[in-house]
Amino acid sequence: MSDAEGRTDPNPFRDEGADAASLVPRGLRVGAALSWRFLVVIAALYVVVWLVGYLSVVVIPVSIALLLAALLAPAVAQLVRVKVPKGLAAAIVLIGGLAVLGGLLTFVIVQFTDGLPELQRQLNQSLLQIKEWLINGPIQLGQDQFQGFVDKAISFLQDNQAALTDSALTTASTVGELLTGFVLTLFVLIFFLSGGDGIWTFLMRGMPAHVRPRVDVAGRRGFASLVSYVRATAIVAVVDAVGIGIGLAIVGVPLVIPLATLVFLGAFIPIIGAVITGGVAVLVALVTNNFITALIVLAIVIAVMQLESHVLQPLLLGRAVKLHPLAVVLAITAGLVAAGIAGALLAVPLLAVLNAGIRSLLHEVDPDPSEVDVLHDQAARPNADEDEDDKAKGKGGKENDSP
Repeated sequence: MSDAEGRTDPNPFRDEGADAASLVPRGLRVGAALSWRFLVVIAALYVVVWLVGYLSVVVIPVSIALLLAALLAPAVAQLVRVKVPKGLAAAIVLIGGLAVLGGLLTFVIVQFTDGLPELQRQLNQSLLQIKEWLINGPIQLGQDQFQGFVDKAISFLQDNQAALTDSALTTASTVGELLTGFVLTLFVLIFFLSGGDGIWTFLMRGMPAHVRPRVDVAGRRGFASLVSYVRATAIVAVVDAVGIGIGLAIVGVPLVIPLATLVFLGAFIPIIGAVITGGVAVLVALVTNNFITALIVLAIVIAVMQLESHVLQPLLLGRAVKLHPLAVVLAITAGLVAAGIAGALLAVPLLAVLNAGIRSLLHEVDPDPSEVDVLHDQAARPNADEDEDDKAKGKGGKENDSP
């Protein structure tokens, strides 16, 4: 480029009409735009996760109360259908649920107390057998070596007495937090059962008017999916507990009722919950009985897990909320890392709600929110979108005006 006198400009990029952005390759501009948006999304998610962790004392009880509300809501609705006032119906169901829970806990504690002497006797017998095997078996440990090992164990406990005391104090503090969380859960559950519709309507007022109906429908379908999930999981948990409990009773393992109850509670954490609690049953059988009994219990646990994974999961949970096993495992792992046992318990229900809600938001045809049955909504189930599309096409293919 030269001026009027014929001199050449040393900077060929200097042009009054040139835009610096136009000189950047398009692929790099698109990558940069995606990168900073990705970083903003990750930062927002990090803030949300941090906030949930910071408010976990409130978030976890509210989430558990929502799960319990999904479990008890059908019973409340059934009483309302027979002309029982909703507040009274919620009180009846809640008191009945607490009575069942209290009776079950009392029964488990009584069974554990009654079986504890036998457990101690069998445990002492097993320890003596282990001692005899260590001294007279292939290892040939020797009486002096065995006694030295026992002395070292006692010395270790004495040296770490302060740490053990601190752990006991921490456990006492945790029990206090659990009691506080239980009271808060119960308090929130009362309002969810008696006035859940009003709470949801109040929350919807914060949504923009032009998207409010679609978000309302998505939320209702998400709760319907949660109801289906909790109901199916409870049935699976009962089958797991009964199957493993019968097997433990047949082979003569002590504390059958407490172990079966533990399996029932663990089954609410899909895939890994029943496996871990079944492993506890195998360990108890190994310690209190013998190696052969433990192998038999392990075979029973594996058989029940196969029944769950190949029959109950596809038949019940598959119809309620269709989630890939890999998605379930990853969700449980992420929940366990983020919030411990509570996170593992709540991860899959959250994934089920998001699955149903997002599918509803992406759907082109939405009913009126008042027409969505939050307890039996078919559109919240897998493959219901296609059925609804076919139904809509049969009626002329009318689409909702909502964006």
